[in-house]
Amino acid sequence: MDNLSRQLIAEKENVEKAISNLETALSRDEKTVIELAATGTFLHNIYSGIENILKQILKYKGVTVPKSDTWHKELLNFSVSQGILSEPLADSLYEYLTFRHFFVHAYGFMLEEDQLKDLANNISDIWSRFLTETESFFNRMSRNPEDPLP
Repeated sequence: MDNLSRQLIAEKENVEKAISNLETALSRDEKTVIELAATGTFLHNIYSGIENILKQILKYKGVTVPKSDTWHKELLNFSVSQGILSEPLADSLYEYLTFRHFFVHAYGFMLEEDQLKDLANNISDIWSRFLTETESFFNRMSRNPEDPLP
């Protein structure tokens, strides 16, 4: 349990650093391909951190996400079915999953400023909702002595 707590705290700190760096990139007046690539990188980092947190929680619960081409989507689906995330939040995260797929398979110069702005402008709210829902999940689980979590 201590190990899970340490891993979750480290991931949360990393996501919050990525959000801070994203805000710095967004504050730049000129958005060259460099700022757009940085924005994309930080959005990718934030979403990866969210996935890492979900993977750790599911692993702790003994839920295995099958290795497949669609495991990223299945991770969100399992998180909803296990009561970790609400469907509305998972639906919002699907946008970031779609972006993650594009980002991994595209070139930085293909990023579009308007799409990045929409994702970036919403990420703080998404992160806040994610923290609220995962903390609520832990609170519910800690009241169930058969399945305690940190």
